[in-house]
Amino acid sequence: MLNKLKEYFAGKKILVLGFGVEGQSTYRLLRKIFPDEVLHIADMNEGLLELEPIRIDLPKLNLQLGPDYLKNIGNYDVVIKAPGISLKNISTADFSKFTSHTELFIRFFRDQIIGITGTKGKSTTSSLIYHIVKTHDENCLLVGNIGIPPFDLLENINKDTKIIFELSSHQLEQVRVSPHIAILLNLYEEHLDHYKTFENYQKAKFNISLFQDSNDFFVFNADDPRIETLISEASLKSKLMKFSLTHKPEKGCYVYDNKVYYQDAEVVEILNKTEFSNLIGEHNLLNIMAAACASLISGIPAKAVASAVESFRPLEHRIEFVGKYDDVLFYNDSISTIPEAAIAAVKALKNVDTLILGGFDRGISYDSLIDFLSKSPVSNLVFIGDAGKRMLGIYQSGGFTGKNTLLASDFEEAVVFAKRITEKNKICLLSPAAASYDMFKNFAERGAKYKQLVRK
Repeated sequence: MLNKLKEYFAGKKILVLGFGVEGQSTYRLLRKIFPDEVLHIADMNEGLLELEPIRIDLPKLNLQLGPDYLKNIGNYDVVIKAPGISLKNISTADFSKFTSHTELFIRFFRDQIIGITGTKGKSTTSSLIYHIVKTHDENCLLVGNIGIPPFDLLENINKDTKIIFELSSHQLEQVRVSPHIAILLNLYEEHLDHYKTFENYQKAKFNISLFQDSNDFFVFNADDPRIETLISEASLKSKLMKFSLTHKPEKGCYVYDNKVYYQDAEVVEILNKTEFSNLIGEHNLLNIMAAACASLISGIPAKAVASAVESFRPLEHRIEFVGKYDDVLFYNDSISTIPEAAIAAVKALKNVDTLILGGFDRGISYDSLIDFLSKSPVSNLVFIGDAGKRMLGIYQSGGFTGKNTLLASDFEEAVVFAKRITEKNKICLLSPAAASYDMFKNFAERGAKYKQLVRK
């Protein structure tokens, strides 16, 4: 790949736009290819000058740092953009010159990649596919949005390596190439701080399938009408493989009589859905079917798929059982950043007495969540942050009654109150339906704090 990249970049003035985890990985690769050439980096953070790779290579670097870091992006032949940088307010750039770590990697390894995206369930499904494939074939890697830039693992890849690639909308936003097997789990209102419209967000996700050919496979949730609409408006060339809880597709996965089946040339029973309990809830059943479809397409036998699903352990912060303290069951679902995720968690657990909601407010609609909760058996609603304040306002203005409510001043007050008010032998659930970065750097830090407070 290094020779191909060297040829691809030959004679071009290259800008690494954004120097986070992925940007640094891109820079390390470029420096390996071009040890003596001047490379260019643009980033909002002026503190980059303190980073070791910057200090060491400073004579061979041109830096554009601070508030005006985007000013000169039109002066480059290739701009390798990091996923965290929003382009919604940039109107003067020639986007044909833009590429990304993700696009470059898919371009050179597309035939070996199973790519997974969706608003919710990406990490669980990606990790499950990796677990399934690895139990059958050790020669596989898990990379991408889950935290591992794929360029960092180039030395571990040969022509037979299966690559499971978790992809965010930010990573897919401007790609012009798609993986051999693409999975789209769902589309919900999310990341409206990054995109001009919800439609733009959906189109970014859909890029995972848009550039496939007739030898490729697109695995998608046939119960999501937004995905069906996008497909009807596109001219996809790939083989369509559906998964559904509500009907039997011609090709793909479905549920009948409490069993999961896969249908292509023949019908194959994959799982008895009453036999596994590690991934609870209908949303996880959809994740399992998506993973089963991709694994079977990749040549993994049905028995190996079933065995791996049964042995899989859920990821942290995803309806994670924290423990039983003072006869109250505590669950951590900090990954929940949208209303649909909180609704799914309450439905999955079935015995929730107290729900902690709120955080950073990105302006998404909470009407459906409040309507659901008003009719649910959840007795106590604890709200935090600006999102929580708006949720409580919707609850009160809707004339809903019968719940104990609290708008907590901080996260610790919310957890302490929730612990005190939750009925014995019932569940206290953190499933915020909002982003975390008003109080925490990410959902993982929020979940870790919750667990610490619960155990304290």
